[in-house]
Amino acid sequence: RAITKLTLMINFITISAPSGSGKTTLCKALQLVEPEIEWSISYTTREKRSIEENGVDYFFISEEEFEDLIIQEHFVEWQNVHGYYYGTSVSNLEDAIENNKTMLIEMDVKGSMSIKKLFPNQTFSIFIMPPSISQLRERLRSRGTDSEKRINIRLKRFQEEMKFRKNFDYVMINEDLDLAKIELQKTINKLKQGVTSGT
Repeated sequence: RAITKLTLMINFITISAPSGSGKTTLCKALQLVEPEIEWSISYTTREKRSIEENGVDYFFISEEEFEDLIIQEHFVEWQNVHGYYYGTSVSNLEDAIENNKTMLIEMDVKGSMSIKKLFPNQTFSIFIMPPSISQLRERLRSRGTDSEKRINIRLKRFQEEMKFRKNFDYVMINEDLDLAKIELQKTINKLKQGVTSGT
């Protein structure tokens, strides 16, 4: 029943991290143990990876379609990250508030800060860091989805993203994936307990 009280207060849990920090894996692990927390499906113009499914991981659309949605004010926030658009729909967030849902939103640091600014009392923001920039480079290389040029672009952005970490509610380091899963789950449990004890 704790999750019911959580949803009355916290509607949005945002997860931000540099590319290759394991945020998607950690989000999926959290969903397995907290099925009441819904996944917020964002829109993107980047290419779909082989392990991803349209309408489940993201809504994969063209740049032209995305720009049309910007004009239609479909997004509560949107960013251009590494040359690709990412956006969160207004209706998705409105639905969460109206129906007392808690949503898990994977997004870049600026997007997370935008949601926190718009919904300060309903948002809990988490920033996930890699142990070091050298380990991040190796993770990106081993993933095999980016060229060396794109990896360098991602690493440059990492330096910029690190400046935002002090603005997050919680910062954690993903050095060991299994331990990071446990830490994330414990953080959410503490959040639930904190909300419950305050109501």
